[in-house]
This record gives sequence, C-alpha cells and structure tokens, in this order.
Amino acid sequence: MFKKIFGRLLGETHVATPPQPTHPPAPAAESPAAARAPSAQQTETAATYLCREPILGEDQRIVAYLFALQEAAHHNIRHSSRRLRHLYTEILIGHLLDARIDRLLGQRLACIEIPDSFLTHPLLDQLPAHQIMLLLAPPLSDAGSLAPAALQAALRQRQADGFRIGLPDPLVIEEYGAALPLAEFIALQAPTLYPNHCTRLRQLQLEQGSTARWFVRDLPALEDFRFAHKMGAALFHGAFVTSREEWGKHEPGPDTLRIATLIAKLRADGETREIANLLKQDAALSLRLLRYVNSAAYQPQEPVTSIEHALLMFGRERLYRWLILLACAPDANNGRTSAALEIALVRARMLELLGAEKAPGQSESLFLVGLLSLADIVLQVPLAKAIAPLSLADEVRAALLDHSGPYFPFLDLTIACEHGFKEPERLQQAAERCGISPEQATDSHLAALQWAMEVHG
Repeated sequence: MFKKIFGRLLGETHVATPPQPTHPPAPAAESPAAARAPSAQQTETAATYLCREPILGEDQRIVAYLFALQEAAHHNIRHSSRRLRHLYTEILIGHLLDARIDRLLGQRLACIEIPDSFLTHPLLDQLPAHQIMLLLAPPLSDAGSLAPAALQAALRQRQADGFRIGLPDPLVIEEYGAALPLAEFIALQAPTLYPNHCTRLRQLQLEQGSTARWFVRDLPALEDFRFAHKMGAALFHGAFVTSREEWGKHEPGPDTLRIATLIAKLRADGETREIANLLKQDAALSLRLLRYVNSAAYQPQEPVTSIEHALLMFGRERLYRWLILLACAPDANNGRTSAALEIALVRARMLELLGAEKAPGQSESLFLVGLLSLADIVLQVPLAKAIAPLSLADEVRAALLDHSGPYFPFLDLTIACEHGFKEPERLQQAAERCGISPEQATDSHLAALQWAMEVHG
C-alpha cells in the first residue's frame, strides 16, 4: 500500500489535473416513474450535491461508504411525494454512475437509501450489484408502496442480482417486519441503542429466523462506538471516525522522533554526509530507503548500493516528502488510524486538485495540509506535537493549527464536503470563499476518493 502512496507523494508519475465535471444522466426513458417525474427545477430544491460518509467495520477499518444527496435536498426528499422521491433517487444513482462507482469503491460497498417502490426500477440494473447495499427508506404515506408479498419478491430478486439488503429498525418501522428474514443488515439509529431495545430486537430476530447484522448510524463519539460494539453491532457510521481523544500526555513514538531528526537536518541544509550518518544509525530505515530507491516505483537508471548514493539519486526534496509520509504512517494493527489516513489522503488529493492551477510549490503544500490534517488521530498525539518535528512551512502550520492563512479555506472546503449531509450551508459558503462552485467541489471530492481508493487499497 505505502509503495503506491510513496510514488504519489514523491511526484514520480503523476501530474495533477483538474477534475472533469460530472452531470447526472436524465431519468431512464423506459421508467414509468421517470416519464412522469418533474424536472429538477420543478422540485424547488437547491442543487443536488453528492455526499459520502465512511462506514467502519468492527476493526474500525472502512468497509463501505454511505452516499446521499446533500441534506437540503435530502430534507425535501423526506417530505416529498413518491414521484419526487424516485426522481431524487435517480439523480443519486446518476451521480454514482457518472463517478464510475465500480472503479471508485475498490473492495468497499456503497450504501444508498431507496424507497421500497424503487426496488423494481430498471436503473438499479446499471449498478454493480455486488458492491451495493440497498437500504430501504421509511415507508411513504402516499399510494405506491409495495404490498408485503410484492416487497418480499422484489427483495429476493435484488438479492439474486447480488445486492445486499438493509432494513430500518423493525421495532421502529414495523411495516417491513415480514421482510426481516431477507435482510442482511438492520440500520439502527444511535439514540435508540439502549440495552432493552437491543434485547427486544434480538428476540424479534430469533422469532423471525433473521441473521441480519446491525448497522448503527450517527454515532457521535468513540465511547458511543464502543457501546454499540459491545451491544453486538457490526457496522458503524458517524462523527466518531474523526473524533479527537485526550492525548495531551502522549508523545510521538521513537520512530517518529528519529525521522524528525532527519527532517530537521534536511531543512537546516545539513551536509549529505551528516544525513547519511544519521540514516545509518537506523538500519531498518536505511534498508527501506535502499529498497524504495531501487524499486520499480522509482525506476533508477542504475542500481543504488549505498546510502550516500541513494541520497544523491533521490534528492533532498523527495527524501523530505518520503520522511513526512513515514512519520504519518499508522500502526498497522489500529483500524481507526488506517481509516483516518484514508480520509486524510482524500483531503490531500482534493486539495491538490483544487490547487492544480497554482504554482507547483503551492499545490504540494496544499497536498501536505490535507495529508497532515488528521495526523493527531493517526499518531494519537496532539496535532501540535505531531507536526512540530516536521519543519513545515508557516502557511501549512497556520492552516493546521490556527485555521488561518491562504491554505485554510481549501482545507475547510474539503471538511465541508465530508459534512454535506448535516451542514449543506457550510459547503456552499466554503466553496464561495475558494471561488468555485459546490458542484466543482464535490466533483473534486469524488475524484479524490477514487484516487485514495487506488493508493490505499
């Protein structure tokens, strides 16, 4: 994994290009719902920005992403007719198809919420079924809901197609109760996760012969995740993924400090011999450098056989970037730090795309701002301590620590894209401050997600 990330961070084969805008296709002509659906302008909603949020497994690694339209549109969806609900679902799927969802996800799943009557919609046939979890939305009050027998038949057909099926909490949404044995997941809301509620749900599943796993949404903090895990949940979603803990007494580990010593010597224009001697004091780091410089990713013109030779071939700027990435490398056994690194990579790539027309040094600085924005979670030390040894430019430090300077508006925009479900106004305002449209921002966000999937695996 890190060999691919190293290759990107060191700028060996990639040239940043602005993302191409995506536009959702028109509703399928063969669809009766599409034929009757009003235009997007007639829905009286704001522009529909595609948002995504990570879903973690029991080991706190990202296993799926929840995709939806931004909350302003989503609010209207929940208070609209079935025709409008179908239209919005078509727009959502159109965005995913435009984004090449089959390539975007890698081994992960995409979770999308749909009305029950959409189960028979032909647009679903265009999705990569094995990568999609269909989560049924709460029933709509108007006519058109599938009768219980028809619902079960439609669910069985979609399962046969390869889709995963999720149902809302049957103790809260009783209308889908008969379909419970067909569900692979049950979506629970964090505020309802009381021991008594969990006991009743287990009993209902036992009576219905259901083996569905629990997917808990909107977990705000790590203690909520831990409680949900203790209650037996298998999938987890919410702000806890990037929540901070009290790490005030933690210090960077010895590996980070050794790397920081090298970084400081580099930024102070130390002699090559001094830097080589420091490297030689860490046999593992020296070996990693020699292997990397001799690897296919770097493609040297001749074999590198010594540390001094490696430094001359590698160059100081590349060595600096390589050491920065090593300093941010998470503990392989800690799932949440791996998830945080993936989110940081999305931020880094999005910032780089947004800075594609700026000077190369500024584009690289923007990449570092995104990469280091979650360094405290990755390393589990306060952010100021995490980046203190890295000899960063003042503008980078200002964006990360003081939320100021020329790079911070772009970092704020990437974070706003992550919170589009709940804070659509923030996305609009942050995009305006950066002089771009929210549509351009979300296009960049999806392009960055695809890149991060490729390098993070």
